[in-house]
Order: sequence, then C-alpha cells, then structure tokens
Amino acid sequence: MKRVLVSGGAGFIGSHLCMRLINENHRVICLDNFFTGNKENVAHLLDNKLFELVQHDITKPYHADVDEIYNLACPASPIHYQHDPIQTAKTSVIGAINMLELAAKVDAKMLQASTSEVYGDPLVHPQSESYWGNVNPIGYRSCYDEGKRCAETLCMDYHRQAKVRVKIIRIFNTYGPRMLANDGRVVTNFVVQALKHENIPYTATGNKPVAFSILMI
Repeated sequence: MKRVLVSGGAGFIGSHLCMRLINENHRVICLDNFFTGNKENVAHLLDNKLFELVQHDITKPYHADVDEIYNLACPASPIHYQHDPIQTAKTSVIGAINMLELAAKVDAKMLQASTSEVYGDPLVHPQSESYWGNVNPIGYRSCYDEGKRCAETLCMDYHRQAKVRVKIIRIFNTYGPRMLANDGRVVTNFVVQALKHENIPYTATGNKPVAFSILMI
C-alpha cells in the first residue's frame, strides 16, 4: 500500500486517477481548490477510509508524508486558464515548486501532468518529444503554455540537482465522463449542441465538419 498525493484530484482526470489508485488499495490525499474541480467528482469516495479530500491551493506549500505525488492541478481549457492568467501561471510554476519541494523532503516520486501546449503552434506534425516547439511567450495562451514549459524545466532541474525522481507526461486532448460541459473545446461543444438539438457548426473553410476522437477513461 502506497500513500499518494493527487493535486487537482477533484478534476476531470484527477478524479478518475483517485478512483484507480484506491481500487489498487492505495491511500489517497486529494488536493483541490475547486476552481475547475468539483467535490461531486469524488463524492463516491468520501466515505472510503483510503481517501482524504483537502481543499488547498498548491500555490501555497503543503506537507504530507507520501510515497508518490501526481501533480495535475491547473485549469486546462482556454476559457478557464485565461480567466485569471496570473493565477494560472502561478499554479503551473509555484505549484510545481511546492510539489517538487515536498517530493524532495519526503523522498517521493512525482509525476508532472504537462500538455501538448508546450509545443505552442507547432511547425512539425505529429510532434515528437525531440521537437522543442514554436511558442509565443507574450500571447493570451502563454500563461498556460509557458507555465507548463517552466514546470517541465523545474522538474528536470530538481531531478538533476536534488535527485527527485520525476516523470513528465504531455497530455493531448482528452475527453470522457466528468468533463465540464462548459470546457469550450470542440468535442464538448459538439456534445452540448447535440443535446440541445442545435446545429453543429462547420469549419470556416471547405464546409467540412471537424473530425475528432474521444478517449473514454
């Protein structure tokens, strides 16, 4: 049995991760400030003795004796991360520092949830991990793009300097149960419009519908 900290654990992906870890008989501390996460996402876990829900913003330090840390805390939809871009950048950068500091203190492994946005507006398709990207550091999306890039830098520097065991995953568009209806990205927009019996919009060029795929967790 491991003791695991999941920041952003009441969010879309985080809540599924919490459930998976508990099903594997691990103790889980779920941290969330409920900006885009929702207590209802983990309501079915609240009575489980292996689960602890803590309302906390990771831009402030947190301490717990844990074996593993999954840092998923950060709004991922442009609608949400552009709502307060300064807080978004703080969550990515200061939040990563706080989680890495904790990992260093208690000798925990840490997984950093990064994003395909680290590639910016890519000039290479598909993107490989060796591609460094084409990012605008002063645009409206930069709070998220550059915040996540800096978090990756911090992970590798803590690994090299403080010997923290880290893994980085770059998550592309992911869709499934518990995703916010007002997420604002293409699949959720299509689903919501279909449920409301609204017309599905076409692309601006070519009058062809947008293609998409759904990953069910």
